[in-house]
Amino acid sequence: MKRAFDFVLSTILLFMLLIPMLLIATVIRTTSTGPILFWSDRVGQYNKLFRMPKFRTMRLDTPNVATHLLENPSQYRTVLGSFLRKSSLDELPQLISIMIGNMSFVGPRPALFNQHDLIKLRTQYGVHRLIPGLTGWAQINGRDELPIAEKSRFDHEYLQLQTFWFDLKILWKTFLKVLIKDGVSH
Repeated sequence: MKRAFDFVLSTILLFMLLIPMLLIATVIRTTSTGPILFWSDRVGQYNKLFRMPKFRTMRLDTPNVATHLLENPSQYRTVLGSFLRKSSLDELPQLISIMIGNMSFVGPRPALFNQHDLIKLRTQYGVHRLIPGLTGWAQINGRDELPIAEKSRFDHEYLQLQTFWFDLKILWKTFLKVLIKDGVSH
């Protein structure tokens, strides 16, 4: 049921958001050099790597590390970068990953390929068995502000509590948090 929900909803949203996504793509193309999408190597189900798309918010010369590890992330942002990140609009291309099954709407956020500490803890907790999500239990309980160990504990809690209704609750709370830009640190 979860996979069917993900496929149907992502397809509907991609169709509904096509015009806004094309507008964002046009602004990115006209205000910065480089591709419109940034393809990030992420850790998926069973620690298998997949390529996750996002609208590009950083310049091409940005080091390939988690943004919170950059000394001064704002020096690398594109003209539209801050707005896209704070509004979470940079995440819209991930609907493609949900549609094809590399991601789900709800699950642990996919770790970067080089976040070895997070990958190790998720594997230890059995969270690596889950399909990563656009949002998750950790996201609505702290998002970017959570230390890795706490994020992994929330992911483990989600593994134990997951139901369709719990996913709907997480989606609703995510919508509210995005609306007020709660928990976005970069």
